[in-house]
This record gives sequence, structure tokens and C-alpha cells, in this order.
Amino acid sequence: MANARTPVIVGVGQLVNRIESLDQAIEPLAMMMRAVYAAEADVRCPPFLDRVDSVRVVRGMWSYGNPAKVIAERIGAPGAQTMGTLIGGNQNQALLTHTAMEILAGKHDLVVITGAENGNSTGKARRAGIELPQTEVPGRPDAVFGAEQRPEHHDYEVAKGIRRAIQVYPMYDNALRHERRESLDEHITRVSELWSRFNDVAQDNPNAWVRDNMSAETIRTPSPANRQISFPYTKFMNANMSVDMAAALIVCSHGTARRLGIAEDRLVYPLSGVEGYDHFSASVRDNFHTSPGIRITGNRAMELADIDATDLDFVDLYSCFPSAVQIAAAELGLPEERPLTVTGGLTFGGGPLNNYVMHSIARTVELLREKPDGYALVTGNGGNLYKHAHGIYSGQPPARDFGHDDVKAEIAALPARECLPEYEGDADIESYTVMYDNDEPVIGHVSCLTPAGARAWVNTDDPELVQAMVTEEFCGRRASVHGGRLSVTS
Repeated sequence: MANARTPVIVGVGQLVNRIESLDQAIEPLAMMMRAVYAAEADVRCPPFLDRVDSVRVVRGMWSYGNPAKVIAERIGAPGAQTMGTLIGGNQNQALLTHTAMEILAGKHDLVVITGAENGNSTGKARRAGIELPQTEVPGRPDAVFGAEQRPEHHDYEVAKGIRRAIQVYPMYDNALRHERRESLDEHITRVSELWSRFNDVAQDNPNAWVRDNMSAETIRTPSPANRQISFPYTKFMNANMSVDMAAALIVCSHGTARRLGIAEDRLVYPLSGVEGYDHFSASVRDNFHTSPGIRITGNRAMELADIDATDLDFVDLYSCFPSAVQIAAAELGLPEERPLTVTGGLTFGGGPLNNYVMHSIARTVELLREKPDGYALVTGNGGNLYKHAHGIYSGQPPARDFGHDDVKAEIAALPARECLPEYEGDADIESYTVMYDNDEPVIGHVSCLTPAGARAWVNTDDPELVQAMVTEEFCGRRASVHGGRLSVTS
């Protein structure tokens, strides 16, 4: 039986705004308001938003100063605390964990969390040379959640032009292929089949952005609608940020839920939440095919909830790219063949940048209401497989209080690999990717391991070499680096 301070999610709301013309566009603040009111309606009790004591908004790509204050005023709770967050795909789950801890400690009773992005409409407006109207929202929130961390890319990566996730995550996948001893064809077939199963889930999710059926062959085959982005990924293997989506969660104490008259079958319970960070950059990690951060964070979250991976009925692994899912599944002991998303992932469910995981949590709540004796895992990931936040949920009251842990220190104590600013000599190719431009491979980013075990980055724009790198296996091959030029010797 839950105690009066037990945190519960009582309402969820989602908005998917597909537009045919720009006059149908809705700015993020208005989208958040609609999601908040949808979450209130989802609770199925008399209006109560005027009792909210904290409004929390996950940071988006918009320019508002303190949107939480506007939302608090519009819902009739002008005295509510306002909170924002820093940037990062981990922020939703980490903020939910923080909120649950504060409710358990008696610091808050009724909290609204929301966020929105309008990447689809802003992209269309930009191409049309139109500036969409946006409400002026000055000020700063009362509090900003999240700790400042290092930049997402090591200085030596940036020096080689490696500044984007689409340049790094495919390197993880190529390393996975080599580690599993798959051929290029075997690997891309397996990965596209994994992503096709994500698409299957999206077709059953009423709030997914892409609900059209896509076969594995369609996903892996380059076409005018599915251009090659970075080897081995096509467009349909990348997060889809061109979406207009919003979500909201209403979280309160169990005692508040009772006082509001909320039915027990609307309640979903956060059981545990854990945060942990891998070494900040691929440059200094031991390898490209594992994540100690995911393993330690996820296992601790399950331990605090007194379950293991076999108990999980629903799983949503952060899915910006297929490599993130494959690595997480392996670290957490989850077979790739089982459902690993509840939304369809950031490709098909939709990838509203920092706010994706709020949709994961909202969908998880819906599913646990249908199976209240089940357990669910939701994971968030900020940066390049860097900042991890995991949460366990159930439709049943917990046997113990909400559990939280921070395992960053344990992960930080693990060995790191030295990364060199420049290197001359023989080396082994650890992993690589090739970036495309106008459907042509143009530059290869290569991670090399020196005989002493240090890592060094090398670029190549040799036309014959980059073409070979997308048709042959280059992981594990011997190479030499001289004057910044890469030569493959075996």
C-alpha cells in the first residue's frame, strides 16, 4: 500500500500537430498548453490545475525565457514555482526522478512537467522565407535543473570536423559489426530488421509521427526519400527531428491523488530513477561497442525496484540511432528480438529533440494502465552515448519508497583511453564512418589504435579509399598515418 508521500503519475497528454499549410502551425508554448490540458482531462476528475505548486518545462530549441511562468498563470496557479532544464535527451527522465524525490520528501505535492518542439513547421517556414510568430516570454525560471557537463565532443574530435551525432553513432554500429563478426550485408540486414520492428510499434502508437508501414528493405535501401547519411545509416535510421510534438505529465503525491478523488486505475508509480555518465567522449572510452554507463545505471535502477530484465513488460530504449539501442540492449540483457520501444523510437515515434523521453513516459503510463501489474523501463540519453537516466515504473503501488541513486562516480572510476592530438606511424583501424554528400561518399572519419593502445583520429578524402570503405570491412585492418594521411596496408 502506497504511503501518502509516494509519487504517482496521474495524467499524461500528448499533441502531434501535422500541418498541411503554415497557417496551421502552433508555437511551442501553445502546444505545451494543449498538452497540459490534455493531461488534466486524462486524469478524469474535476479541474484541479489551479492547485499546481510547480511547473517544469524541458528546454527546447525555442527562445522563451520562462515559459513555465506563462503556463502557471494560464492554469490559474500564478504562485507556482517555475523550473527549466538544460539541454539533453536525458533531462526528461532525470527531471521526473528529481520530481519524484521532491514529492516523496514533501517539498511539492502537485507538479506539471511539459515540453514541446516545432521542428517541422519551423523548417517549412525557413524554406519558405517566412518567420513564424512566437510569443515574447522574458525572464528566467526560479530554478534550472541539470548540471553543466563537458562539451559533447572532445577537442581532438572537433579538430577533425567531428561535431555531430551523425558522425559518431555510425562508428559505434561499425564497431558492433566487427565485434559480432558480421559481414556488411548481414549487419545492415539485422539492423534494418531491428528498425522495422520499431516501425511496427509506431503503427500501433496513436501519437507516433510516422505510422506508415516500412519494411526492413525500405529502411536500409537508399532512395530519393531515404538518402544515405553516414555509413552505414540511411535517413530512415536517424532520429527524425522534423516534428511538431508536445507532451505533459502531471505528478503528485498519493495523498494528493486521493484528496483530488483520482481513481486508482489512473495511477502509475515511478519505482526508481538512476543517473550515470559514461566517459564524456568516444575519444576516451575503452571501445565503441559497449557502454559501462548504461550497464551500471540500468542495473542499479532495476535493483532498486527489486526486479531484473526478465520482469520487464515494457521497454523504451533511447533510440536516436540503431547503435544506441543495440548497445543498451546488450548491456541490460535484453534480446534484440523483443520489443525495445513503446513509441516507435525517435525515427518513427518522432524525435522532438530533448523532449522525446516525455513521450516515452506518457506512452508507458498508457500501457501500464492496461497492464497494471507490469513493469516498465524508460531510458534517456544525452550527448553521444554519454549522459544516462533510467527509470522503472509500474501500475502497482511499490513495496518500498521510490529509490534513487547517482552512479556517476562509479563509472568515472573506470579506465579511460588516451587520445592523441596527432599521430604518425602504424595503427589498427578501430572503427570509422563515411559521410555522404549528394549521395556520394566524400570523407571518412577513422578511429585508429596505436601499438601502445592510444586512440587517434584521422580523416581521409581519398575517393578510392572512401568508396572502398562503404563496400568492404575496414574495422580491424592495419594502416599507417603519415602527414595526416591514412594508408591502409592490409
